Amino acid sequence: MTTPGRIPEPYGQGGSANLADILERVLDKGIVIAGDIRINLLDIELLTIKLRLIVASVDKAKEMGIDWWEDDPALSSRAHHNQLARENAELRAHLAEMEQLEQGRAQPKEEEAP
Repeated sequence: MTTPGRIPEPYGQGGSANLADILERVLDKGIVIAGDIRINLLDIELLTIKLRLIVASVDKAKEMGIDWWEDDPALSSRAHHNQLARENAELRAHLAEMEQLEQGRAQPKEEEAP
């Protein structure tokens, strides 16, 4: 039974500002969630899973020295471009080696006179 003086607020009126404040604080300060899952059978460890989750803004993560996404080709177009450039340079170097070997085989050896 609801009393006339205490009617609950509709969803979305006060909660969104609080959620925005909480989200801003979490992204500004960062939050770490850590946990381990161990599966044992008769005191024999079969499986260990270590879970680590960091929730922070990109700027805060960079302040902490976390920037692994910048070097991951699946997540960064710049990293993907750099990976392609490295592969291209390696292939060109390999091709140059093969061409030098082929030129060495194609040139007839001069026979020495006795």
